[in-house]
Amino acid sequence: MSLLMDRTDQAAALGAALTRALDGQFADQRADARANFPVENLLRDPCLTIEQARDWVLSRLKELSAAGFGASGMKTSADGDADPAAALIAFEMLAHGDLSVNIKSGVQFGLFGGAVTNLGTAWHHDTYLADITSMKLLGCYAMTELGHGSDVSGLETTITYVPESDEFEVHSETPSATKAYIGNAARDGRMAVVYGQLLVRGKNYGVHAILVPIRDEDGHDLPGVTTGDQGYKGGLLGVDNGTIRFARVRVPRQLLLDRYGGVDASGVYASPIENPNRRFFTMLGTLVRGRVCIASGGAIAARRGLSIATRYALSRRQFTAPEHPDGVVLLDYLTHQRRLFPAIARAYALGFAQNELAAKLVHIQAGGEHTERDQRELETRAAGLKAMATRFANDTLQTCREACGGAGFMSANQLVGLRADADIYATFEGDNTVLLQLVAKALLTDYKQLWAGLDRVGVAQATARFIGEGVLERTAANRLIERLVATASRRPEDLTLVDRGWHAYLFEERERHALESLARRMRTASRRGFDALNALGDHLLFVARAHLERVMLEAFIAGIDACTDPDAKAVLERLCSLYALSSISEDRAWFLEHNRISGGRAKAIGAQINALCGELRPDALALVEGFGIPESWLGAELLSRPEWPAA
Repeated sequence: MSLLMDRTDQAAALGAALTRALDGQFADQRADARANFPVENLLRDPCLTIEQARDWVLSRLKELSAAGFGASGMKTSADGDADPAAALIAFEMLAHGDLSVNIKSGVQFGLFGGAVTNLGTAWHHDTYLADITSMKLLGCYAMTELGHGSDVSGLETTITYVPESDEFEVHSETPSATKAYIGNAARDGRMAVVYGQLLVRGKNYGVHAILVPIRDEDGHDLPGVTTGDQGYKGGLLGVDNGTIRFARVRVPRQLLLDRYGGVDASGVYASPIENPNRRFFTMLGTLVRGRVCIASGGAIAARRGLSIATRYALSRRQFTAPEHPDGVVLLDYLTHQRRLFPAIARAYALGFAQNELAAKLVHIQAGGEHTERDQRELETRAAGLKAMATRFANDTLQTCREACGGAGFMSANQLVGLRADADIYATFEGDNTVLLQLVAKALLTDYKQLWAGLDRVGVAQATARFIGEGVLERTAANRLIERLVATASRRPEDLTLVDRGWHAYLFEERERHALESLARRMRTASRRGFDALNALGDHLLFVARAHLERVMLEAFIAGIDACTDPDAKAVLERLCSLYALSSISEDRAWFLEHNRISGGRAKAIGAQINALCGELRPDALALVEGFGIPESWLGAELLSRPEWPAA
């Protein structure tokens, strides 16, 4: 028993040190949030009907909001202060429970409240924010239409100024203009932020947002508004997604969210941003926090799955062996380690990258000094990490379900519910494929100037300078990375497989070469029309992923550099090597084709990954303890019969 207690205490101590390292600059705030998070009633009964689930989720959100985990960090009036760090951490905490609560909170406070805060003026803030943050006024975020999802600029809903009555008329011109998949629209919402084409005296000023009451206090549709219930979905049963159509609904002129453009008292359109494209992207850019939150929510869902699967693998035994007459512990099988440990390593990499993204968001939204370029970089990084984190969540939760065998398929063990709820994270707040294309196009933005008058050699040289200057911006480990890469680039094949400089060098080479070749191809394709550009789609995605893999590696290196606990630092070093080698292994064909590694080295990577898994095996429990999720929060019945494995 004493040996068991010693090992448990050691795992807890190492886990606590890993948690602090992974929490980074937000460690104290996250620790405080965990200590105060209401954990009774944390998880929803999977057997509830759709109406029961909706009732439970609304009740739970009100309970959490009263405890400070709803509108945390939001302004409540024009004179109020916003705390973006508190808002991000509150959303993260909600992702440790029922994800329907997490998303309904995001709809109410992040989207509906965020639109009023960021697109409205002082009048809107004083009129509505107190009721939004107290949940007295429940709302919707009505952007997506049946005919337009990612193509926001093509929305068909119209918002037409009526000078005779000084009102706006909101109208769904066609069936495809119906707002669809809108959270809070089926039942609970009383008002919607509606996006549509703003028409003033016959001129289209592009997409704007307006507040439109949709139901009375008894829940009945208001005149001209038709809502629909989209019923059962593939997950998020407790979120009442629905449709909204408008038949020439009149609202006062003041309800247009006109911070960036609106109609003044004389009936004339005015905007502080003259260029309509810049105005459109500025309006959408103010809502970047949604993507940052969804990235963190998806990543935490994956951490929950990994925590369940790893803990189960430490207690479940399968098949006897001469040295294991009582059966072999699942996690002692190399194949099982290969299932879980690379995913755990990637979860840490994403966590460190998310910290840097959150810090950038907090700096900008808290009023820190920044440029327009800084804002664009934030938006691009948020888009990219949202795509990477939510893809990772979907893949990892499926792996965890399978790693728990038949037990993983039981609803009482949480994994199928998590998998179902996290599925849509890959779509809302931006389809992942579209977001990765956005990242690649952002990387190419400055190339238009570089291309002019340059031959192939000139483009290559300009690309090298561009990458060397950080593309969008290097992570916190800037100088350290530069030293590592400079050293490794001299004789890369002479370095060990776990040399951090070699990893950084290969990640940079992958991005540099892919971006350089895309720039050349894009230069030619741009003169040939859509079909030629369309043929570059797979290349765009590869460039985006290569860039984001580098961002994650460099954030990981910065996180290790900042870690002060020697035991945690040693474990993080092994995890970082596992992350880096797993990424290189997945693209080993590319590295071989482009002569960045030899055939022998490519073969050796697999053996090195196996060795790292073996080295991490004794610390498996501490690795998932490091996610900061107490076992009691996981709610998986399969963990209620733990049996600690033999040494």
